[in-house]
Amino acid sequence: MPEPESASGSASGSPSPSGADALAREKAHLAASRSALRTMREEVEALDIADVTANWVNKQAMEARTEQRIRELADLAHTPLFFGRLDYSGGDHEGHQFYIGRRHVHDGAGEPMVLDWRAPVSQPFYQASRTAPLDVDLRRRFGFTGGELTAYEDERLTGPAGPDPAPRTGRLLQEEIERPRVGPMRDIVATIQPEQDEIVRSGLGGTVCVQGGPGTGKTAVGLHRVAYLLYAHRERLARTGTLVIGPNRSFLHYIEQVLPALGELEVAQATVADLVARVAVRAVDSPAAALVKGDARMAEVLRRALRSHVTPPGEPVVVERGSRRWRIPAYELAEIVAELQERDIRYGAAGEALPQRIAHAVLVRMEEAGEAPDDRVQDAVARHHAVKAAVKAVWPRVDPAKLVLRLLSEPDFLAAHAEGLLDEEEQRAIVWAKPARGVKSAKWSAADAVLIDEAADLVQRTPSLGHVVLDEAQDLSPMQYRAVGRRCSTGSATVLGDLAQGTTPWATAGWREALAHLGKPDAVVEELTAGFRVPREVISYASRLLPHMAPGLTEVESVREAPGSLDVHEVPGGAEGAAEGAAEGADGELDAAVVGACRTALLREGSIGVIAADSRIPALAAALTAAGLAFLDPGRETTAESRLTLVPASLAKGLEYDYVVLDEPAEVVDGEPDERTGLRRLYVVLTRAVSGLAVVHRRPLPHQLTGWSPADPA
Repeated sequence: MPEPESASGSASGSPSPSGADALAREKAHLAASRSALRTMREEVEALDIADVTANWVNKQAMEARTEQRIRELADLAHTPLFFGRLDYSGGDHEGHQFYIGRRHVHDGAGEPMVLDWRAPVSQPFYQASRTAPLDVDLRRRFGFTGGELTAYEDERLTGPAGPDPAPRTGRLLQEEIERPRVGPMRDIVATIQPEQDEIVRSGLGGTVCVQGGPGTGKTAVGLHRVAYLLYAHRERLARTGTLVIGPNRSFLHYIEQVLPALGELEVAQATVADLVARVAVRAVDSPAAALVKGDARMAEVLRRALRSHVTPPGEPVVVERGSRRWRIPAYELAEIVAELQERDIRYGAAGEALPQRIAHAVLVRMEEAGEAPDDRVQDAVARHHAVKAAVKAVWPRVDPAKLVLRLLSEPDFLAAHAEGLLDEEEQRAIVWAKPARGVKSAKWSAADAVLIDEAADLVQRTPSLGHVVLDEAQDLSPMQYRAVGRRCSTGSATVLGDLAQGTTPWATAGWREALAHLGKPDAVVEELTAGFRVPREVISYASRLLPHMAPGLTEVESVREAPGSLDVHEVPGGAEGAAEGAAEGADGELDAAVVGACRTALLREGSIGVIAADSRIPALAAALTAAGLAFLDPGRETTAESRLTLVPASLAKGLEYDYVVLDEPAEVVDGEPDERTGLRRLYVVLTRAVSGLAVVHRRPLPHQLTGWSPADPA
């Protein structure tokens, strides 16, 4: 295929006369489209709904919908209104040109000026190829700088093929991927590839799991998918709801600017901790305790403990109504209770059904005696004090937090319900050394909160949403998967993760097991192996760790070569430091080397992330401050004046920076409870860079990375 035709008014060179004319026409179309969008918004703002609302409830609903529509029609100044164009040469759209962008825009006559990227007619922008042009003759991509259209690139999909195959990514697409990151996460709608688009547009009914290494676009796929589903199934999801679940608040803040660029303004976001926040978390479990508490066996322990509160009835129920007494013997009550237990419905629902079942038994006797009771009589009997007393004795109410408190505080109670599930050592690992006096005074851990959420669901069913997007899923425990699964038990999910980046002791070993815990065993598992974010030199270096911590996973193949993007710098004194301990002077030299690497990175455009083991953060913060280099905390938005972020390794997952300075890899590995988890943490931090990575170390590098030098071939 011939090289794509292009025109540019920026660093790519001066455009040809014909290219300049075409660029001018495209700029004029952009200006006209923005003017049309302003008109659309002004028309909504001018609406008078006073005469079309029947009452104040309808009026408030209409006002809310109008305000939302006005927000949807806002022109995001630094986000391109359109990013591509399709010229059709066949099919139903023969002879038409369509501009593809983040939302639909029409002119005064109702003719489309920009089509929503989610519309069916837009799909060929992502899917069309030389071998399957989908009636498209030409695909044009646009380059933007700060919202201003500065370049375009054409790709002919029909006509004679050239001698060379099409490149995997065009120049403008690669520039968009590499564009320096200052401010919110970049606009990603233009960078979706065909294999990603197929996942994005898969149906609402099924759950999809996406396994992908660093830079393969998992998060982009998940966000596009929720935006597409809201477009294609808006009424249904408006009723049932959608939710994006991320690993931490920093990550959620990092992506919250993306959805408006995809055409969606109101999608709920949360962490797993937010979902299960029924108690205040004030403690941290040991790895051994967290491992047991996160195990799926705890669900059965909780179920047994809850059901143990049901007591076989030992006395009959006698209901007095007027001059008559109606007696339900204990054996019949026991049959009713046994039937409810066999149905295995929620504990609370069964407790609510029991008085009605007892009342029904009383009504049967009334009818046998010739009376004709109705539903009102049954309700009255169900509320009778004798029935209430029997229900309280047989099927008492249980507070979920108190149930978990008792399991963690009373070894005998735990042992009775963990028999055959947890061994003695596992039970000792989770029982509190000092029992708490009550729910409010207890020092709950994050894993305890998940157990309470499980217990609450056993008592009363958790409401389900229509669709959930779960990112960085590989770090969830089985019990956390169950907590998420409850939120989409009647809906679907998009699960995103990378098994190689699992950095918790309970990290997912395989997706099939994880999806079973989620309650979606039949989910489709897709794998993304083409990397678009991390340069080939960097991902190849990081992939040296894969055989040691995630054997069997496919190595990411980056489509981007960036010579000089990797620099490994050793600070003298590493061997002595390893043998004699970390001397204060040696630490000072390491800190100075990191500061120097930061100064070098700041000479370039874009964001810089300084990533280090959590234990090294205070020293580096002091060194950067002493050097006069201001820095941000993870998740805070970078600006042209503040481009440096200091990131603990434990919070680096999901973040990305133009340039990364990595401090002391061996410390990152040692900061985890075992070597495999440490290597996975190191793999994560090595793959946060989009344009360049500088590794600064004094201690010897982990042996899994040795044998490399900058002169080695990629």
